Amino acid sequence: QVQLVESGGGLVQAGGSLRLSCAASGRTFSSYPMGWFRQAPGKEREFVAAISWSGGHTYYADSVKGRFSISRDNAKNTVYLQMNSLKPEDTAVYYCATKSSPYSGSSYRTSDYTYWGQGTQVTVSS
Repeated sequence: QVQLVESGGGLVQAGGSLRLSCAASGRTFSSYPMGWFRQAPGKEREFVAAISWSGGHTYYADSVKGRFSISRDNAKNTVYLQMNSLKPEDTAVYYCATKSSPYSGSSYRTSDYTYWGQGTQVTVSS
């Protein structure tokens, strides 16, 4: 069983920055693609960013491209989401997720991910 725990969320002003962390336990995720998703009230969960199992490829939703950066530290079994130039539209609960199949391709689809964290709230004020 894999457990993912997000942290780093909070309240920031527009234009500010936050770094979210996702720590995994149960197994290492060094060979697994990881993704960040977010969900605002009344909206569907949407893709934010993903990183390949090798760490050599990253992918971003158009809405966050150029502002957010995903990275991973396999030694710490942790994936990060650096969020800069935050906007009120970024307000949401942010979830990290990992696929169940190692060495598989990255994905932007929620249905492709098996394990999810509990989420961390990010609120961006005007």
